[in-house]
Amino acid sequence: MQNDICYNQFMKQIDQTYTINAPINKVWQALTDASLIAQWTGGPAEFDASEGGKFSLWGGDIHGTNTKIVENELLEEDWYGGDSPDNCYKVSFSLSPEGNSTVVRLIHAGIPDKEKHDFAEGWKEYYFDSIRDLIEKQ
Repeated sequence: MQNDICYNQFMKQIDQTYTINAPINKVWQALTDASLIAQWTGGPAEFDASEGGKFSLWGGDIHGTNTKIVENELLEEDWYGGDSPDNCYKVSFSLSPEGNSTVVRLIHAGIPDKEKHDFAEGWKEYYFDSIRDLIEKQ
């Protein structure tokens, strides 16, 4: 059992898989390069691409810490929504090549049951559709 403030075994998790028609290094860059993140989010972004590094998306609406980084393979983060430490989530992106595309497996843990649907839709609409729109057309 984990002993940190972002883990609650009684909360729900989202497990989604996305295929992006771009090489793995471009997908990785879209997840970890602040200038690209700002492009697909349409808002200010900061990202320190190191373990323990801090990040901020949408002008700080989402922010947190990178807890594990394996370049082009795995990005694990503690996410915080707003200013409340009660809104803490574990987020993991696992990347694997599939031909000329990249498969991204997202796991988002620590979600209150009543918010699971909203988060699931948000990942598709605000995150992965936006990343696809940016990098698949390059």
